[in-house]
Amino acid sequence: MTMRHFDEELAKFKETLLTMGSYAESSVGQAVQAVTDRDDKLAEKVQQDDDITDRLEIEIDDMAIHLLAKAPLASDLRLITVAMKISQNLERIGDEATTIARRALELNSEPQLKSYIDIPRMVTITLGMLKESLDAFVNKDPEKARAIIPRDKEVDALNRQVYHDLCLFMLEDPANITRCLNLMTVSKCLERVGDHATNIAEEVVYLCEARDIRHEANKALP
Repeated sequence: MTMRHFDEELAKFKETLLTMGSYAESSVGQAVQAVTDRDDKLAEKVQQDDDITDRLEIEIDDMAIHLLAKAPLASDLRLITVAMKISQNLERIGDEATTIARRALELNSEPQLKSYIDIPRMVTITLGMLKESLDAFVNKDPEKARAIIPRDKEVDALNRQVYHDLCLFMLEDPANITRCLNLMTVSKCLERVGDHATNIAEEVVYLCEARDIRHEANKALP
C-alpha cells in the first residue's frame, strides 16, 4: 500500500466515524423529541435506525483492523485506536437513544405530566457536549476537548434534580408513578450520553497529547 493510498483509506475511516457520530446525535435528539412531542412514529423510527449505528460500528472495526496492519506512524496507530474507542461510545449513545424511544412509547400511552422538568435542558447540554467532542476530534483540538469534560458535572446535577422533582410528583399522586419512572429513565439515559461525550473528549486529549487523563483528579487542567 502506498502512502497516498493509506491516507485515502484513513480519510474514509474518519468520514465513516463522523457519519456514525451524526446518526448518534440525531437519534438522541429525535428520541427526546418523541417524548416532548408525544410522537410515536418518531420513537419507532429511532428504534429502527439503531441498526444503522450498529452496522457502522462493525464497519469501523473492520476498517480499523485493516488499517492497523499498515499504519506507518505511531500517530496513525493512536488515531485508529482512538477512533475505535469513540465508535464504541457512539454505539452506546445509540443504545441510550433507543431506550429513550421505548420510554417515549410508554409515556405517550398515558396523559402527559404537567412538566418534563429539566429534561429539555439536559438534552441541549448533552448534545452540545457530543457535537463539540466530535468537532474537537476533527480539528485535533485538545483545549476544546478539555473544556467539555467539566460540563459532565452539570449534567449529573440536573439528573439528580430531575430525580428529586419526579419523586415529589410521585408522592403527590401515586397515579404519576409509572410516568415518573419512565422520565427518570429518560433522564438517566441523557446523563449517560453526557458520560460518553466526556469519554470521547478524553480520547481526543489522548490522541493529541498522548496523555491518558481518564483518571486524573482534575481533568479540566492540563
